[in-house]
Amino acid sequence: MKRFFPLLVLLTAAAGLLASLRAPGNRGDYDIAAFSRLPTLVNGRIKPLDTVARTSLLVMQGRQRVTAPDGQSVAPAEWLLDVLFRPDVARGYQVFEIVHPETLALLNLTTDAGAGGKRFSYAQLSPRLAELDRQAKLASDVESAHRSAFQRSVVKLRDNVILYQRIQHSVIAADDPARHLEQLAALEQTVPAALAAMNARKSGQPHDAAALEIVRALGDRAATIETYGYLLPVAPITDRANPLAWRNAGAAVRESLASGTLNPSLKTYIALGQAWRGYQPAAFNDAVRAYRASLDADAPGVMTKCDVEARFNSAQPFYTAALLYVLAFLFAVFSWLKWPDALGRSAFWLTALAFVLTTAGIATRMWLENRPPVTNLYSSALFVGWGAVGLCLVLEIAYKNAIGSVAAGLIGFAALVIAHHLSLGGDTLEMMRAVLDSNFWLATHVVTIAVGYSATFLAGFLALIYVGRGLFTRSLDRPTADALARMVYGTVCFATLFSFLGTVLGGIWADQSWGRFWGWDPKENGALIIVLWNALILHARWGGLVKARGLMVLAIFGNIVTAWSWFGVNMLGVGLHSYGFMDAAFWWLLAFGVSQIFAMMLAATPLAKWRSFRV
Repeated sequence: MKRFFPLLVLLTAAAGLLASLRAPGNRGDYDIAAFSRLPTLVNGRIKPLDTVARTSLLVMQGRQRVTAPDGQSVAPAEWLLDVLFRPDVARGYQVFEIVHPETLALLNLTTDAGAGGKRFSYAQLSPRLAELDRQAKLASDVESAHRSAFQRSVVKLRDNVILYQRIQHSVIAADDPARHLEQLAALEQTVPAALAAMNARKSGQPHDAAALEIVRALGDRAATIETYGYLLPVAPITDRANPLAWRNAGAAVRESLASGTLNPSLKTYIALGQAWRGYQPAAFNDAVRAYRASLDADAPGVMTKCDVEARFNSAQPFYTAALLYVLAFLFAVFSWLKWPDALGRSAFWLTALAFVLTTAGIATRMWLENRPPVTNLYSSALFVGWGAVGLCLVLEIAYKNAIGSVAAGLIGFAALVIAHHLSLGGDTLEMMRAVLDSNFWLATHVVTIAVGYSATFLAGFLALIYVGRGLFTRSLDRPTADALARMVYGTVCFATLFSFLGTVLGGIWADQSWGRFWGWDPKENGALIIVLWNALILHARWGGLVKARGLMVLAIFGNIVTAWSWFGVNMLGVGLHSYGFMDAAFWWLLAFGVSQIFAMMLAATPLAKWRSFRV
């Protein structure tokens, strides 16, 4: 049993992984999967509608699942279709997360009225939207770092409501969708009639006033959509791979009113809207297939990326990898108590499988974005965790004591949890800022400095394992302690090298971008502090100032230094690398720092209180 147990664990995990990668099917008669892969332009990037739906839901409610009032599960793309074409139905979906009690009181809501006690519908918010907007405007005048929890809550909710309203006005007017779709469908007949009526009116002849009124109404609604619409779903007739050529639906209607001819993409969305509102799955599927065929012929590269991105979204590889890291951690910890060989090897293979899955996910993102692996905070969390896990696998191959698997499980899971919370800000495959638009420096400086982060964190987490096993278990014998000390020392050496190289490369990039190698920017100072702290650890060790426990205390403080350089300096509100104050991130960062100081205090407790070996 022990001999075949690791193989059984690996095969079971691989089978679950393959099941998670299976293409999603359609639960009803509508080809929702094909619709979700249709492209649109949002925030400068062509992406599938599936991504728009999922990221919007994450921003609004912190999750991608939607439950209808009747309790039925609704796919993200179905929710998007209802928002676009059945606004009366979409108003009932509880997709706005509100947790602050004062914000609930402002809206005359109670937790009993919300799904899960915290999610509410647009219909529930509507009576008090004017007051919400007034309070949000007052809060907006306060600097973000100085806003109260209530002020941050109302600003966030107001922004989410605006996002919802903008999505709602992306194709048709939400006030009378059926009438608007009917008028758009008849536009090619209405425009000539309106022109004839206009000429007849000028000459004093009887004229078709209804046609003139329809054209006027279409023009007014087109102006509203052009101003407020979130999506740019109208593909150009030619050059469909060029993001600059995609159009807002309002602009497309305005152009159609001038030419008397509907853009083919706009015509498709009109047909989709009528079929969706009329509950006509056959007509809906025919419109999707015809539009998809034309896009495949004119922009095959765009459609390939949309297909892969939609499949990537549904597979959720990082979520699966997080589960595998948890299992690997548990197997590795229990291997210290029983079946060390069988459970240790099982943990190693689970870690390796999660690492391969994470690698595939990062590689897919790189291909979709056509960028190196690290371009923003979200991708940095993925890469830092990935790099640390890779180093853990090397340590586990070398030492075979499950310590590498435990560290990999901890760091891998923590990094993916951080990445998940960072994804709540919106699309993680965002367009690059102009100053960062350099694949060379993103692939050299940013990747190198991220590897330095990974190694420094790994040294700190190995030190935490040393302290935890020494204080609370009897499993830290002399050979294990010596092995951990060598691991930490070697990892700090590795971290020092990459942190130093990354900092120098960053200075060269800064010299090319801003005309100075060093400007004491907070982010630059943070990178320098990591280099100096790792160098301090090495000098203290070489000089005999610290032994094994002292090395662990210094390595644990390296976690604080790295976390500050990675996130803390970005929230100061000053410098060229500031991303703005984030309330949730600040408190988590503070809690992490306090926990590491507490761990350092535990490490410094008298040896008489340690349950393991005495030195």
